[in-house]
Amino acid sequence: QVQLVESGGGLVQAGGSLRLSCLASGRTFSSLVMGWFRQAPGKEREFVGIISRSGGSYYADSVKGRFTISRDNAKNTVYLQMNSLKPEDTAIYYCAADSDYRGTATNFRNGRVHYWGQGTQVTVSS
Repeated sequence: QVQLVESGGGLVQAGGSLRLSCLASGRTFSSLVMGWFRQAPGKEREFVGIISRSGGSYYADSVKGRFTISRDNAKNTVYLQMNSLKPEDTAIYYCAADSDYRGTATNFRNGRVHYWGQGTQVTVSS
């Protein structure tokens, strides 16, 4: 069992930056593959990025070069640093996690992830 709690969402102007945090509990954090998703109004959930147990990361083309995922295993926390934000980045952002066995890039890209946070709203104004 894993519990995930996101924080750090809010309102930011286009071109600005925001950092989201995801605190995990219920299992050894270092054993988890972590990722971020987002869902804009009227749209399906979209894969944003993934970070491996060792810190390697992979991103969707829409955010590549602007967003960075990092993790601090000592704090059981994953971060999503968002720079050069655009209005189209407006969405509810969800933290997600899975075991190393199931947490493949393919499964994450297709939303096949076992544990989800409640989401945090990010709004980018123009």
